[in-house]
Amino acid sequence: MRRKNIASPTTIELIAQECLAVRLRMINRAVSRIYDRALRPFGLRVSQMNILVAVSQLGPTRQQDVCRVLSLERSTLSRDAERMRAKGWLDAAPGEDARTSMLRITPAGKKLLEKAMPAWDEAQQQAAALLGENVATALGQIVTTLRAQGPVESR
Repeated sequence: MRRKNIASPTTIELIAQECLAVRLRMINRAVSRIYDRALRPFGLRVSQMNILVAVSQLGPTRQQDVCRVLSLERSTLSRDAERMRAKGWLDAAPGEDARTSMLRITPAGKKLLEKAMPAWDEAQQQAAALLGENVATALGQIVTTLRAQGPVESR
């Protein structure tokens, strides 16, 4: 029987202490909790708010366009969009042909965005304070770079 090559304890320690993916996920969860807590009184999660904002900006749009703009998996968007349609925040508009349908924000969805804006603004300030000005600025620059590079799937 052949023995598998097992990483040394120092390699494991290095990964545990320095893995950027783990660090980013921890930061993401902490920041998401800030926004979700602020938006909870509106029955809204930050992921749903981002979808509402994207659809509002794009106008009636295909799900794949929302996925591209927000860098979402189609299954994630489909699940959230279905919940949002059930709450009356989004609806489906006919597409260019019978095979496609477009997402669009409803008047109730627009009203929800307006009502939730002060809570979002407060969460934005809390998240910026947690991250610090330099990190918040760096995140904006990274997103700009990623968008210029195009979808991850094409790289």
